[in-house]
Amino acid sequence: MHEFDAELDALADKILEYSLVRLKKDPPLDGPWTYDDLYAEAGETITEDGIGGERALELFERVLAKACISTDHPRYLAFIPSAPSESSNLFDLVVGASALYGGSWLEGAGAVFAENQALKWLIDLAGLPNSAGGVFVQGGTIGNLSALVAARHHARGKYTNVDRWVIACSSEAHSSIKSAADVMDVEVLQIETDSKHRLIGERVAASVDQFHAANPKKRIFAVVATAGTTNLGIIDDLEGIGKISRDRGIWYHVDGAYGLAALASPKTKTLFAGVDLADSFIVDPHKWLFAPFDACALIYREPEIARSAHTQKANYLETLEKGEWNPSDYAIHLTRRTRGLPFWFSLAAHGTKQYAASMDKTMDLARDAAALIREHPNLELLMEPTLSIVAFTRRGWEFNDYQKWSDKLLNDQIGFVTPSSHEGQPILRFAIVNPWTSINDIKIILETL
Repeated sequence: MHEFDAELDALADKILEYSLVRLKKDPPLDGPWTYDDLYAEAGETITEDGIGGERALELFERVLAKACISTDHPRYLAFIPSAPSESSNLFDLVVGASALYGGSWLEGAGAVFAENQALKWLIDLAGLPNSAGGVFVQGGTIGNLSALVAARHHARGKYTNVDRWVIACSSEAHSSIKSAADVMDVEVLQIETDSKHRLIGERVAASVDQFHAANPKKRIFAVVATAGTTNLGIIDDLEGIGKISRDRGIWYHVDGAYGLAALASPKTKTLFAGVDLADSFIVDPHKWLFAPFDACALIYREPEIARSAHTQKANYLETLEKGEWNPSDYAIHLTRRTRGLPFWFSLAAHGTKQYAASMDKTMDLARDAAALIREHPNLELLMEPTLSIVAFTRRGWEFNDYQKWSDKLLNDQIGFVTPSSHEGQPILRFAIVNPWTSINDIKIILETL
């Protein structure tokens, strides 16, 4: 099992051949199978003597892979897709082959150095000071949770007479904020957005002040703004919220898992004015910065606060304390793969100008798609796209109609677009993050409506 013999050598050739074919060809769409169908084709794959690498690979290629939707397909427009660059995918093979541990400087200095350069690019785009730093974590949920844990840790050092801690966010905030609150056993103060569905500084100020006046034993320890909501791509009033948070000594966190990637484009960078006020922010390179799953960049203005909140203590870990930068100290994890390396490699290989061009391409397509929807006799555009999410409705349809259409679209292998909702009404949305997606792909889907 741990010897690279002739049999394994032959298997390696087959695995690399499969990987290259998958990368070079247009991705399949595919879709989920039932458990019974999968079992009928694959059967029991875990046995005492093993089924052999070639048989396992054959099962994956013929059965298991086909029961998964390819998130990099150009007509995968549901949720937030993935569109890793070819170079990032290739380097992910290198990361897997290199047996790298990314938790400490002692064990992974070179990898951590490279990851930190990628983080520094994001820090500079956001306008945070040079002393800022962070870590790549699994995804936005872990990133938000880790940032909020650091925020509460910081607040506990300032305020001692508190019975309950509270997070303030918009009614449009990502579900991971409520999830983080549940894990931390804290409350959530949801603040209504304005007519444009934005959380604005004035409403945050009024809500925070009213809450503290009415609840002297409770304390808001973090305000969360969103830089590009998942559903509609809306950007909150980052500057206004940042100023009122700073004035009140409250930690300011920006959830930019999807949208903050658009900082990479000079055309849209101004939309994020105020992100430089953040005490922490996240952005997911596996969403719109062309990295493979999974990679969320978590950034702190003052990393030392996060380190004091997250560093794990144990006798066997004492030797790591002298490390120059230990990524395990900055989030809710200890063991970690060097998940930021494929992103670093793609950035290093292609340069930031190509990233900006790819961002612009997807946003231009979103505007073109919106124009087609406006002209469509059966459709109504919900709002002009701010970034690359295009939301719309189908006249005369109930939710079941949307779901039936979505199911058929996938069953016919045309595309993957799932229904969502806004203000209690069903909607459709195109999440365009893949530079491979073309206006023709959009037209093919719209023709079914």
